[in-house]
Amino acid sequence: MFEKILIANRGEIALRIQRACREMGIKTVAVHSEADAEAKYVKLADESVCIGPAPSSLSYLHVPAIISAAEVTDAEAIHPGYGFLSENADFAERVEQSGFVFIGPRPETIRLMGDKVSAKDAMKAANVPCVPGSEGAVPEDPDEMMRIAHDIGYPIIIKASGGGGGRGMRVVHTEAALLNAVSMTQAEAQTAFGNPTVYMEKYLENPRHIEIQVLADEHGNAIHLGERDCSMQRRHQKILEEAPAPGLATKLRDKIGERCAEACRKIGYRGAGTFEFLYENDEFFFIEMNTRVQVEHPVTEQITGVDIVQEQIRIAAGEKLRFKQKEITFKGHAIECRINAENPYTFVPSPGRITQYHTPGGPGIRVDSHVYHNYFVPPHYDSMIGKLIAHGDTREQAIARMRTALSETVVEGIMTNIPLHQDLMHDAAFLQGGASIHYLEKKIADLKKP
Repeated sequence: MFEKILIANRGEIALRIQRACREMGIKTVAVHSEADAEAKYVKLADESVCIGPAPSSLSYLHVPAIISAAEVTDAEAIHPGYGFLSENADFAERVEQSGFVFIGPRPETIRLMGDKVSAKDAMKAANVPCVPGSEGAVPEDPDEMMRIAHDIGYPIIIKASGGGGGRGMRVVHTEAALLNAVSMTQAEAQTAFGNPTVYMEKYLENPRHIEIQVLADEHGNAIHLGERDCSMQRRHQKILEEAPAPGLATKLRDKIGERCAEACRKIGYRGAGTFEFLYENDEFFFIEMNTRVQVEHPVTEQITGVDIVQEQIRIAAGEKLRFKQKEITFKGHAIECRINAENPYTFVPSPGRITQYHTPGGPGIRVDSHVYHNYFVPPHYDSMIGKLIAHGDTREQAIARMRTALSETVVEGIMTNIPLHQDLMHDAAFLQGGASIHYLEKKIADLKKP
């Protein structure tokens, strides 16, 4: 096992990884920007290294600075968390070339799954169901492009092959709008991702977003840890997640979960990963794989009892998976609310100093957050300041606990989206379960109407 791990991230996930390491007796190195010098996880780390000024491009995305920090502190491995460099194959390669262990998949696997066209091809070969679409990239010939779109059937969605985070997508409802939509998405993709390749898929009208958590070691073993429902989204950004997915039959979960585990074995996957699907009319359609720990991993941890971050570390150290599929059991229901420093309905970020801060407690409540009383939320990074997780024996109990926890949470001095979460915990469609990925967007739009 590693003696010292460098955490190449910030915020709540840096603290989460640090806690996992401390429990395992592993020393930690926190790297931080000048803006994060007073962060809790920086103070709690065994060692800390400032890697640059506030902008991410000069600190958390600055690969030479991170590698140098690992060298000067004698770290053995680097955990990338999520976001930043976590799915950057070149970074993973550089880490390993520099003599450190990258806590995640091999660089070639990150490349394979990071390109949505090659990822889809790999999933088809592994018998994972995919959304009907173009076989690979959209062709240059306009007539051929129109023929493919006609065969798929409108509406279709144009997607950037190297895209993510809800960017590089455009829905097309008519043949007349197709060519212009493709060229615009290609231009956007080139600007945002440095890769103009786009592909087409059938646009599902009212799907849910359901994902499968997997763990795989380098010895050919792979298991799934069940599913999460992440359908409460705005502009393709998740707001709230829960596990298990309401109303999903156990046999359906087992079937798609085993297909994902088998796909891991086929592509030689190593580490934790998430298969993301659109789910409509009892059918799953693969959209992408995230080759890292997810923001929403706690809900899976709460219902399985498996510490996903610790398993990532054990796998990276070359250990075999400690669980067989039949040993994974699912207990109760868990919900996670992402607490963001932003206006709850316009989503405009609200950085600044937290003047009052109080976290909730009680049975089944977990708070993953790096903030504290008098903490200054910097304007340079993602607006998430923490996650509130409620676990109960039933979904109804988890919701009741979340309502109580939200009512006990105090964050003053800045705006947060807690009022939106409180609204959702009483929302009829959410309480019923099974709302589509478009539901929250429509709900917010209706709230804004005079």
